[in-house]
Amino acid sequence: MIKAELISIGDEILIGQITNTNAQWMAQQLNLIGISVTRLSTVGDNQLDMLSALKEAQSRASIILITGGLGPTNDDITKKVLCDFFDTKLIFNEKCFEDVKFQFNSRGITMPEINREQAEVLENCIPIQNKNGTAPGMWIETINDKISTNPPRSSIFVSLPGVPYEMKAMMNEYVLPELKKRFQETYIIHKTVHTQGIGESTLAEKIKAWEDSLSEKSIKLAYLPSPGQVKLRLSASGNNQNNLIKAVDEKISELRKIIPDCIYAIEEFGKEPETLEKVIGEFLRAKKMTLAVAESCTGGYIGHLITSISGSSDYFNGGIIAYSNELKINVLKVDSETINTLGAVSKEVAEQMSDGVRKRLKADFGVSTTGIAGPTGGTDEKPVGTVWVSVASKDTIISEKFNFGNNRERNIRRASLLSLIHISEPTRLRRISYAVFCLK
Repeated sequence: MIKAELISIGDEILIGQITNTNAQWMAQQLNLIGISVTRLSTVGDNQLDMLSALKEAQSRASIILITGGLGPTNDDITKKVLCDFFDTKLIFNEKCFEDVKFQFNSRGITMPEINREQAEVLENCIPIQNKNGTAPGMWIETINDKISTNPPRSSIFVSLPGVPYEMKAMMNEYVLPELKKRFQETYIIHKTVHTQGIGESTLAEKIKAWEDSLSEKSIKLAYLPSPGQVKLRLSASGNNQNNLIKAVDEKISELRKIIPDCIYAIEEFGKEPETLEKVIGEFLRAKKMTLAVAESCTGGYIGHLITSISGSSDYFNGGIIAYSNELKINVLKVDSETINTLGAVSKEVAEQMSDGVRKRLKADFGVSTTGIAGPTGGTDEKPVGTVWVSVASKDTIISEKFNFGNNRERNIRRASLLSLIHISEPTRLRRISYAVFCLK
C-alpha cells in the first residue's frame, strides 16, 4: 500500500491559535483514493525542525504533502528550507508571476513589490497554479538514494499554501488527480455506525463475538466515543472495491441484529456526516410533524442543533429558553406550587414545560430539559449532572431522569442529544426505531 505523510508548518498551529483542519481534510481525501496516511506532523517556522521533519518523512513514505509557509513575509520560510533540502535554488517563473498579478488586478489592487517573490519557485519543481491566491504550489519528484531499495524508491513532495480554500482547490484540480493516476492500486473503505443510548464498555461487551469475527474479513474496528454517542468505524483495504463494500455491509447488517435499538445512522466516509439532529429532522419531515423546545439547563443548545440543519424550518416551530422559574411559570404555564414543592429540577416540571411549549408554539412535539449542568448548584438529593428530559405529544407525555456527572459542557450536550433521541419514539424511552430511520 502506498504510504503518505502530511507535514503542517506554522507556529500558529503549535500554540493552539488555529485548528489544523488542513491535515484532517487531506488525510480523508487521500484515503478515498487508496493512499494510506501513516503520520501527521506539525512543525513551527524553524529551519532545523522543518529539515528534520522532511528527512524523516522521506525515510518512511512515498508521498509527502506540505502545507503552510509560502507567503511573501519573512516568517514564511518553506521555499528556502526546501531549497536546502533538495540542494537546489529558486527561479523566477513568468507564468506564476502572471497568476500573482492577476489576483491583485482582478480585485483592483496594486500589487506590492514583495509579492513578486511569490513567483519564485524551486528549479526542480512543477509549479501548481493557485487560482484563489498568490502562492503557487510545487510538485517535486526525487529519487531517495539513501534508502536501500531496488529499484531506488522515488518520493513525491507537494508543497501547498496553508489557506484552506486555496489548498483544497489545488488538491482537487491537480494533486489528487495526479496521485490517483499514479498510485491507485488499492482501495480503502470506511463506514461508521452511529450508536446512542449505550456506553462504550457495555457496547464492547455486547458486540464482542461480532467484533472478533471481523478479522475473518480483514476488517478493522475503531471505537469513537463522544458525549451521548459511540461511533463504530469499520475499515477495510484491498484491490477489489466492490468486495470490500460487500464485506463491510454484511458485517453492519449483522450488527443491526445485535443492537437494533442503538443504531441511528450509517455514515459513508467522505460524505456529509449523519448527525442525530439530521436524522431526527428527516424523521419529522417524513412524518409531517413539527417540534418546539423548552430549554432550561441546555440553554438553547437543542435549538442550535436542530437549526444547524438546512431546511429545519419545515419542522421546527421554535424554542423558549426558560432559564428562570418566572419564565417557566409565566410563559410555559408551569404551576408555581409544583416548583415550590418539588423544585424546578423534577419530573413534574419537565413534563409541564414540554407540554406547555407544545401548546404555546402549536407543535406536534414539545421537548424540555431541566437540570443542574454544573459544576455548581448541586445538592445531596439532586447532584450536579441531574437532568430531566421530557417529550410531550397530543396523546402522551414521557420523561426520564439522567445523572451525567460534573462536566458542564458534556452535560449540556448529552442532555440535548437524549432529548432528540426521545422525539423519535415518544412512547418508549431510550429507543430509536430502526424502521423509522429506514424511511430516509
